[in-house]
Amino acid sequence: MKSLPLLYLDEQLAVVNKPSGLLVHRSNIDRHETENAMKTLRDQLGRWVYPIHRLDKPTSGVLVFALDKETARRMTQSFFDKTVSKSYLGMVRGFTRETECIDYALKERRDKMTDQRSDGDKPAQEAVTEYRRLATVELPYAVGRYATARYSLIQATPLTGRNRQIRRHMKHVFHPIIGDTTYGDSRQNDFIREKFNCGRMLLHAREIGFTHPYSGLQLRIQAPLDREFSLLLTSLRWSDCLGPV
Repeated sequence: MKSLPLLYLDEQLAVVNKPSGLLVHRSNIDRHETENAMKTLRDQLGRWVYPIHRLDKPTSGVLVFALDKETARRMTQSFFDKTVSKSYLGMVRGFTRETECIDYALKERRDKMTDQRSDGDKPAQEAVTEYRRLATVELPYAVGRYATARYSLIQATPLTGRNRQIRRHMKHVFHPIIGDTTYGDSRQNDFIREKFNCGRMLLHAREIGFTHPYSGLQLRIQAPLDREFSLLLTSLRWSDCLGPV
């Protein structure tokens, strides 16, 4: 990968649209991967970059980097203070509620993709995710024990920042993310891949909002969907429910 799509760039910050399947940074556990967003952006800009948060390898979307240590410190504090808002788009199994607040504590888990130092012995930590349903569809195909295939498109907002929070929370309420090979439904994943030629995990970090650490401006940065996710939404006639990006 030679470059990443830039969504925002100034002297302190760079925001990119990370593709699905790309690590945020190098992982000793995932040694076979030679590409990562941090390395690609560093080479692209010709300067060192500091990832402020992370997205799972199969998740696409908005990813923020600082361009110096002081900006990294200030942005990290913003995340710690919960003044950063994030919004995700996801396709899940079944018909969800119209809205729901999932308040379910999560234990820290070792992330083989990005975090070899996570402590599995820590007690469960507060984790809260809100979502609202944007659209539903029922397809006339039997998948597993179900006579038809039902899916929902949701907008999810994590109010805390736990490891794989949205994925784990949606599994907890029995509406796993489609394409999630760890927490999802393999039969539903196989059906979507074969029927719609879509093999990626269908979770996308669509928007982030925060106060610029120097100018004080309120930034709201959105990332468009990739072609694979967009084509699937078109096939399901869900494109019009998203609004502009």
